[in-house]
Amino acid sequence: MKGVKILLVDDEPHIISFLEMGLSNEGFEVQTAADGISGLHIAEEFEPHVIILDVMMPGIDGFESCRLLKDGGQRVAVIMLTAKDDVADRIKGLSLGADDYMIKPFSFGELLARIQARLRNLFPQLFGKMVYGPFQIDDQRREITYRDNLLKLSPTEYDLLKYIVPHHGVVLSKTAILDKVWGYDFGGEGNIVEVYIRSLRDKLGDKEHRLIRTLRGAGYRVDL
Repeated sequence: MKGVKILLVDDEPHIISFLEMGLSNEGFEVQTAADGISGLHIAEEFEPHVIILDVMMPGIDGFESCRLLKDGGQRVAVIMLTAKDDVADRIKGLSLGADDYMIKPFSFGELLARIQARLRNLFPQLFGKMVYGPFQIDDQRREITYRDNLLKLSPTEYDLLKYIVPHHGVVLSKTAILDKVWGYDFGGEGNIVEVYIRSLRDKLGDKEHRLIRTLRGAGYRVDL
């Protein structure tokens, strides 16, 4: 599935090899780690949508890795793998924030189905339309409607609005917006954000800046 990132964390090379090949063939972007510590470091940089996490690993096991991931606030679906069909283990994993649990050996088809289910729950925007108050975002068509009116947006305006609307109620700094919309290596002027925010306000009829608010010294906040 194009655009979806999966991290595999398992100390069994044959499982890593099998899953990496199968998931890559399905169109996922895949990275791997052989232990919990490496997995945590890679997850921070890679920002996967799904982590397939083995329970029994040297060093930091899957339970502790899951706890650290969820306590860190990273938005990711965790599917834990275990060789033991132990109800207590499953309860422990789920209580630490795991989103799903599979017993080895498992069907690759079932794993795919579980990945899709977790993605639909946590990242519905990957599958179609998202509704936020008066906004409807159709990422497959790259279209945004506001109060049932289709907005005529440039590609960058679309990316900017698609980023700030789902974060409504949260103050987003210019730096954060530049990183997410223009990329961390953008070499232009920071006031480009102001220019595009002004354009969006015009197209939204937000003359009084009640929809996209400016918080001096902090950034912007969408209020729905």
